[in-house]
Amino acid sequence: MNNQDLVKQIVKNLGGEDNIHAASNCMTRLRIDLKDDSKVEIKALKAVEGVMGVVEDETLQIVVGPGKAKKCLDILKSDYNISSDLEVGGDWKKNKETVKGGQNRSSFKKALKTIGKIFIPLIPAIIAAGIFNGFAGLITNLQNTGSLATSDFWNSAQLILSLLGGSFLGYLAIFTGINAAKQFGATEGLGGMLGALTIMGQITEISQIFGMYDAEVPLNSILTTGKGGIIGVIIGVYLLSLIEKRVRKTVPDVLDLIVTPVVTMLIMAMAMIFVIMPLSGVISDWLVGALTLLVASENPLVSVLSGYVLAAVFLPMVLLGLHHGLIPLYAIQLENMGGVSLFPVLAMAGAGQVGAAIAIYLKAKKTNNKKLKQIISGALPAGVLGIGEPLIYGVTLPLGKPFITAGLGAGFGGAFVMLQNVMAGAWGPSGITAIPLMKPGSMLSYFIGLVIAYIGGFVVTHFFIKDEEVAQLE
Repeated sequence: MNNQDLVKQIVKNLGGEDNIHAASNCMTRLRIDLKDDSKVEIKALKAVEGVMGVVEDETLQIVVGPGKAKKCLDILKSDYNISSDLEVGGDWKKNKETVKGGQNRSSFKKALKTIGKIFIPLIPAIIAAGIFNGFAGLITNLQNTGSLATSDFWNSAQLILSLLGGSFLGYLAIFTGINAAKQFGATEGLGGMLGALTIMGQITEISQIFGMYDAEVPLNSILTTGKGGIIGVIIGVYLLSLIEKRVRKTVPDVLDLIVTPVVTMLIMAMAMIFVIMPLSGVISDWLVGALTLLVASENPLVSVLSGYVLAAVFLPMVLLGLHHGLIPLYAIQLENMGGVSLFPVLAMAGAGQVGAAIAIYLKAKKTNNKKLKQIISGALPAGVLGIGEPLIYGVTLPLGKPFITAGLGAGFGGAFVMLQNVMAGAWGPSGITAIPLMKPGSMLSYFIGLVIAYIGGFVVTHFFIKDEEVAQLE
């Protein structure tokens, strides 16, 4: 089934295009805001070829896979005139229902969803930049050890790769500011400008003038370039959106284009320099300290326990949508530690689920449960590649116990990865597709961690799930 037909079947089982308020996407899912949930044929929707799973939350989430989610959204926009947000000049009733639907969501979940919307569009660039930096680092390491001859070719390759990686990661604050402005309703250019402000060299000079700079230990300064990181940028852009709207209301239309951005940015520059960056710097430093204690402890026992627990509980976090709240932690680690150690540990959760699915498949084969074998056969390859939703919503969660045993087995891989100090240069899909995202010295340990999680998920599930239970499953 091609994407056009897939979207057609999805729309049909959603109760028709008139029953859709708005649609958006993340890496693997279509997120649909509906007018009337009762019109949705959930069972038929799950049975559509190409639909890997359906999550019933504040928004209906339809798992279709990476890449395909964005293509399906584009078809919804072009062929069915479905908006991703409120439409200016559009149907007022549709906009009203969209707003009212959003009011029913908890503030916490709404905040997490907003964070996800800020960073999800950046993930392809984060992955690409991480891979480029990884290969640049590999060339440097091989040259330093003498395994690779120093030459103009390899020097040029290293420079180009590091240029590509640094061109995004070095200016992450700007991209974050632009996307945050889009979510908060501010002018995107001003959001990017505010993000850029935090990484400019003049910040350090201002800090020195006002006695806020620690020359002996610059990182301990009250104010310095990059202080507060993306936390400060997100907070700043949120306030920017409020101030910009307030200024715009008081400025005559004829002067709006000139006065509003100038006044808004002057206010926000003072707020960022003297309030937001120092305060968010304290928050960021606290988070870095907590993360260091948790994921970079020199105590092996702490590493093993934290790695096991984090990997074991990640699947329930994904189920509840709480995993979006981890994205700023990834970014903070990347900014302050030069890599992300939290992501490789959490990636073990998907591997544990793969092991659990294999155990169930063998039991289904033994008990001649053909339907369950077919479901697992379709979802397992995606799980190995790091796309966990088909296994979560098609296999382990509906079956109950395997959802728990998968996490318990994944914990062993998480403990190993944490103990080995595995570090990634970026974050993205997990599984074997994440191997290129690891730092050169961490790739083998990450792979071994996956194997341990596979085995852990398989063994725990094998002993906790009885053959009779699998035989009775439909």
